[in-house]
Amino acid sequence: MELLKGAFEENFADFLRFLYPNADHIFDFSKSIQFMDKELLAIVPDRERKKGKRVADLLAKVFLKDGTEKYILLNTEIEGGRDAEFAKRVYQYNYRIWDRYDISVATIAVYTGNRNQPKPCEYSLEVLDTSIRFQYRTYHIFDHSEDELLAMNNIFAFIVLACQKALLEGKVPDEELGDDRLSMAKTLIGHNYDKDRITNFLIFLKNFLYINNPKINSKFDQEIIQLTGGTIDMSVIEIVKKQERQQGAQQKSYEFVENLIRQTDFDDAKIASLAVVSLGLVKKIRSDLKRRR
Repeated sequence: MELLKGAFEENFADFLRFLYPNADHIFDFSKSIQFMDKELLAIVPDRERKKGKRVADLLAKVFLKDGTEKYILLNTEIEGGRDAEFAKRVYQYNYRIWDRYDISVATIAVYTGNRNQPKPCEYSLEVLDTSIRFQYRTYHIFDHSEDELLAMNNIFAFIVLACQKALLEGKVPDEELGDDRLSMAKTLIGHNYDKDRITNFLIFLKNFLYINNPKINSKFDQEIIQLTGGTIDMSVIEIVKKQERQQGAQQKSYEFVENLIRQTDFDDAKIASLAVVSLGLVKKIRSDLKRRR
């Protein structure tokens, strides 16, 4: 679900506009939205993260338009399953963030399952004369029909539609899913979005609605080239993105090896084993560090 999480992050302002018709009067979009992954991980104990129930949780700092510089933390929950403890978990997230950072928290739950998926919107608890009722905003991907989503001038609507179509994987022929994917791409390109946003969404769309059929994928790529006058070549872009991911992973490995050399007395073989890199790379990094001193 990292693809979906990335799509939410990249289009978070449009996500807010999608949910709140008067978003531009509520939020100050002239100030950047800041995502706080480290802060979110800090409030979720390790044992909870290992349960496999974390889907694509986000914690974002947004600024409000109320005449002041105050801000809120917005906790977004993306839930594709049927977690019986979901409402309780949302409540726990909320009070942990408030307790740890002393900042008001607005919670939104986005449900990405089928039409029959439970969609709790509150958590309540009562013990003798003490009671708690915690309500939060919810949205389900089938709250809008396909026609309604396609008619919207909001790129987040296409993300919702992609979630709807993803539920058809394995239930309809690949050709049908491929046609749906291509139809979404054509409609999106018809909107007045800048090239980078269109390109990023098309990459998300092609990988999120994954079809293991070279012929269908080639047709998608060729149609995109024709629709964009050759300005967007999916096959080339995907190669570049793959190289960027590989370079990012290599950089992280390099930094990890550097830290091990600086902070431990491990020999090169042990560092190579811990960092899952070649012995030759460790020796090179150690040599580079010596030259810098």
